[in-house]
Amino acid sequence: MSERRRAFEDLRDFLALLETEGELARVRAEVDPVLEITEVCDRASKAGGPALLFERVKGSRFPVLINALGSERRMGLALGVERLADLESRAEEVLGLLDRRPQGILEKLAMLPRLKSLSEVFPEVVRSGPCQEVVEETVDLGSLPVLQCWPGDAGRFITMPMVFSRDPQSGRRNCGMYRLQVYDARTTGMHWHRHHGGAHHYARAEAKGEGRIPVAAAVGADPASVFCAAMPLPPDLDEMAFAGFLRGKAVPMVKCRTVDLEVPACAEFVLEGWVPAGERRREGPFGDHTGFYSLADDYPVFHVECVTRRKDAIYQTIIVGKPPMEDCWMGRAIEHIVLPVMRKTLPEVVDFHMPFEGIFHNLALVSIRKSYPGHARKVMHALWGLGQAMFTKCVVVFDAEIPIRDYGEAVLTALNHIDPERDIEFVHGPVETLDHASRLPWYGSKMGVDATRKWKEEGFQRPWPGPIVMSEGIKSLVTKRWQEYGLPPLKGGGA
Repeated sequence: MSERRRAFEDLRDFLALLETEGELARVRAEVDPVLEITEVCDRASKAGGPALLFERVKGSRFPVLINALGSERRMGLALGVERLADLESRAEEVLGLLDRRPQGILEKLAMLPRLKSLSEVFPEVVRSGPCQEVVEETVDLGSLPVLQCWPGDAGRFITMPMVFSRDPQSGRRNCGMYRLQVYDARTTGMHWHRHHGGAHHYARAEAKGEGRIPVAAAVGADPASVFCAAMPLPPDLDEMAFAGFLRGKAVPMVKCRTVDLEVPACAEFVLEGWVPAGERRREGPFGDHTGFYSLADDYPVFHVECVTRRKDAIYQTIIVGKPPMEDCWMGRAIEHIVLPVMRKTLPEVVDFHMPFEGIFHNLALVSIRKSYPGHARKVMHALWGLGQAMFTKCVVVFDAEIPIRDYGEAVLTALNHIDPERDIEFVHGPVETLDHASRLPWYGSKMGVDATRKWKEEGFQRPWPGPIVMSEGIKSLVTKRWQEYGLPPLKGGGA
């Protein structure tokens, strides 16, 4: 486990580290939350710039933090790893603890310290927390520095909330990151896609005839907790428990003032209220992570009845749009955490990668240890049956030795290896709500590409050529003699 792993107490604890590491820029000039902050942040994101803290925001007394997780380094600092790939061993560790069944009494005793360590990461309810230092007497969402991100947006959107709800049947908590369009001083949209955990809670409450469900939206918290709100976890796995595991320390939770829910005690703001059954309101359009505006549609409505906050609260937010953006690095971390879980079901998987341009659900590259005819197609269909991987529009399967994160090599290999009619497969099924090209909302087609080497057992009788690769001996000799040739040094240290 990385020595860098640490549990940040709150958002400002993380900001202190970012500032020490030269990863935070303070903007002291007044900036408009309508479009201007987005343009500044977009340029910083595309150029690999720092986290931005806007200290003077027009129309609000609260500073705005954005791009806090917007690079591999900051994402690694947030989760306590040197490289995001190191998260794979972290996930394997917890899977090993959950799966292993000690056999003898000595083995059981030996496991106790590790099991105790695991139990200590589950959320703990505390009596009070900084998130309730101030209780607003009058709810006025207009006092928050909520951004309008893009010119075609329907209004201002709270884009990085940790939205808490509870399953009316099982009582299990869910935390998801669902955008909230601010309609007026006390109401917002609730952008629950029908496949989201919060939407399932809402649908079950409606089916039971309940008039409304309680909801709490926390804004700004320790980075692991914020990150886990965006994790595509199974319904029976508490996001705050997983955050505790990533932190190595339990997330302190405090009971809300007006609804029966708990939120992170360290949160900057908390919006408490209700989502009534049967009420819908037009939400969107919104400039989304696809690089296009998501279409307007009818969604549930969040009625805010109480706002609590820290005395010196910081409003944390995010913009999404044409990649690369801050959410891309969150997705890259998720990719590495999910890989060990995927291997539990598909042990043949060597690597799994979602390029930024694939916007999470449009493209997945997979390398496998191929061991029987049709193996690549088995993996495609297995992925389409795994949780939110079911939305993946295009799955391309490679042999184990292909470096799928090297896009030049991956494209070269795939296009050389496929016969389009033979190796491309189309299926129908559920698609992402944000897929504006599908024939129907939530239903459309997906494509699988078998880019593996074809076997005789798969009906391929021709010789299969090997790749062009120079011998290591000649490569080493040329490297040593490069200066003797009178050639200049190559960029990237090639010689």
